[in-house]
Amino acid sequence: MAENSLSRITKGSGPALVLAHGAGGGAEANWGTLIGPLAEHYSVVAPDYPGSGASPVEEGPLDLDDLADRLVAAAVEEGHESFDLVGFSLGSAVSVRAAARHPERVRSLVLVAGVAKAGSQIRLVIDALLAAERLSPELWGKFNITYAFGADWINRHSSDELTLLAKAVAAGTPAGLRRQFELVSTVDITGDLPRITVPTLVISTTEDTLSVPAQHRTFAEHIPGARLLELASGHLVAIERGPELLAAIRDFLAEQHR
Repeated sequence: MAENSLSRITKGSGPALVLAHGAGGGAEANWGTLIGPLAEHYSVVAPDYPGSGASPVEEGPLDLDDLADRLVAAAVEEGHESFDLVGFSLGSAVSVRAAARHPERVRSLVLVAGVAKAGSQIRLVIDALLAAERLSPELWGKFNITYAFGADWINRHSSDELTLLAKAVAAGTPAGLRRQFELVSTVDITGDLPRITVPTLVISTTEDTLSVPAQHRTFAEHIPGARLLELASGHLVAIERGPELLAAIRDFLAEQHR
């Protein structure tokens, strides 16, 4: 791989499908349960941003244009001239920017629990999460759960289960967490949305308190012809509603490739 390349998971065969993860996550953390099923029909490329997976932390702040370009470059390095693109959370903004900058590469978009424009609400949440991460891993893990999952999902689990989950969250925190969250706090891709011409599915997580549903509606309302699908879930929909998310992505992609 070239020096500026992102580490990545590759699996499967068929039309190319690129997966863009969220801030503080990674290819395996955000997409691990879906990669195998998607790879049954697609050549999956799931890159890791700097500081996630095997991609090293880099000096200086992350830049959305650079990240979008490197996401596209990862697919091209794997031999794919064009591809479908699925973005989660920050990955939705990265995906939209990639489609705006490289329209010849992107065939379709699926945007899951995305952030279109950071405002005071999401900046306040990010400041609080990063403050908790500085204070203690345990506090960070517990605090993260309250924003990552919906109340109904949390209430179905015991205190002991949630304590174990908080420890797992803390142990899996990527080195690039802070820079990735700082990028989220600067995101504004609203100017790109009217320029998107490819078929687009927007998946809104209706119990999300991190990227709230109004963010998702911004994508759906301003991308020409975009469809909106709502799932009753908190932010980490791949965990809460994995089968439904997989079915929605599969159905949409199958329609594009008929």
